[in-house]
Amino acid sequence: MILIGGYDEGLQMNKAEAIRKLSMLDRAGVYVFTKGDLAKVFPDEKEKALEKSLQRLVADNILERVAKGVYVNSLARSRKGQVIEDIAAVLRRGQFSYVSRESMLSEYGVISQVPMSRITLMTTGATGLYETPYGTIEFTHTKRRPAELIRRTVSVKGRPLRIATRQAALADLVRSGRNTNMIDVEELSDA
Repeated sequence: MILIGGYDEGLQMNKAEAIRKLSMLDRAGVYVFTKGDLAKVFPDEKEKALEKSLQRLVADNILERVAKGVYVNSLARSRKGQVIEDIAAVLRRGQFSYVSRESMLSEYGVISQVPMSRITLMTTGATGLYETPYGTIEFTHTKRRPAELIRRTVSVKGRPLRIATRQAALADLVRSGRNTNMIDVEELSDA
């Protein structure tokens, strides 16, 4: 039995191979993964061995566990300024999600307070709240159809998620029935 960097080569992936595979994905701009994604990256790992390997990669600061079943490559060079949005996109992969409500209204200058370390999103997926090292991610379910959501949002180069228009973000906030007291009426009327 050969040990490489604390990894038993006969039972679990070795550290160098893990770094090599994660580095290849990083060069392609991929640095946020679900546990299922990592099972595909390391197909020779059985479920229990994968779990142990992920624990070791986290302990060695190669991966960072940011939410249940979601990991960030700590060594990634492809990270952009919107890591929290990349995490949110992975948390609701396969669903239509976009940045809205307080987060966008703050960016548009329509609300007086900036939500610190929190991102508010609308999603066709489940409502949920996730505490991550990069901030809190808050999803609110919407029943709107994807075609309508496309019209209410815009894509911005460099951002992984679409963002609500000013009017859509305001409508989403009013519809949620909260924090409407934060709206700067003067700023809104200037729009």
